[in-house]
Amino acid sequence: MPAPLNLDTVRDAPKVLLHDHLDGGLRPATVIELADAAGYGALPSTDASELGGWFLTASHSGSLGRYLEGFGHTVGVMQTEDALVRVAAECAEDLADDGVVYAEVRFAPELHVEEGLALDAVVEAVLEGFRVGCARAAGRGRRIRVGCLLTAMRHAARSREIADLSIRYRDVGVVGFDIAGAEAGFPPTRHLDAFEYLRQQNAHFTIHAGEAFGLPSIWEALQWCGADRLGHGVRIVDDITVDEHGTPVLGLLAAYVRDMRIPLEMCPTSNVHTGAAKSLADHPIGLLTDLRFRVTVNTDNRLMSDVSMTREMTALADTFGYDWNDMQWFTINAMKSAFIRFDERLALINDVIKPGYAALRS
Repeated sequence: MPAPLNLDTVRDAPKVLLHDHLDGGLRPATVIELADAAGYGALPSTDASELGGWFLTASHSGSLGRYLEGFGHTVGVMQTEDALVRVAAECAEDLADDGVVYAEVRFAPELHVEEGLALDAVVEAVLEGFRVGCARAAGRGRRIRVGCLLTAMRHAARSREIADLSIRYRDVGVVGFDIAGAEAGFPPTRHLDAFEYLRQQNAHFTIHAGEAFGLPSIWEALQWCGADRLGHGVRIVDDITVDEHGTPVLGLLAAYVRDMRIPLEMCPTSNVHTGAAKSLADHPIGLLTDLRFRVTVNTDNRLMSDVSMTREMTALADTFGYDWNDMQWFTINAMKSAFIRFDERLALINDVIKPGYAALRS
């Protein structure tokens, strides 16, 4: 008999995470301890439970701008090498304990230089933290591989510099590049020089698009910038209509995204919190899954939205009636879309993911 699909069994299932922000996934207690060590006195609470609740309340406002306010606190305590190593190590451990076997975690190096760290030192500290966390997890029998995405802020002017940084560190843990931040008013085409450089270097990159802004941001990310994946991409649903017979009809952009198997880094709980979707039941992931877009399931910001991969996938199963075959489909979609080499992806699919789900179905 198949295992029941619940929090305990989903936690044991092998999962793949492509869209997770390092500065959005700290443990509340860690934020408090790092703030105390750094003399950072702006936290809304020094009680871990209350602080966690504050982040969730801010995130549940329905406003992306309000959602982003919490990052002022997490970034504020991540300004030293020791802090960055600790946060990255705990990130790897927490993901491994949640059953994640492969993760790509992103952060913006330019946000962590307020106390004088050089960009290289920031990246090296985070990569060291991931190595430490993966080793600790392996010591407990929880194996995980963590790749790093370097993010440039779309409202700033350092994207070419960050792109170069991602190339210099791509053989030691950095697997790709990203741009993030407020979408409206800051189109990805402002950073064409960075994307052109990355393509010249045969590098991978994803772009936050189609979350707070609509189809034009998706079109620009793909057709002007050449993104390999779409961060969120929920607004691709705006290019899908339903005819008089109830049949979904794909517009040219939606058809292109599906035909080209462009991965959608969907973060359902976060999208509800930021107002990109009214509720989980209304989230476009249901329709896009039915239409067999390259849908992947992600957390976005584990602290801000009080979410994990286990809770995210279990909630989707409860809402849409998904079974273990669907859980495996989401996971393999993500593994196929990862920025590591093909043979490494295939090994994880055949040696870890498929056997893991086969055991749950038997």
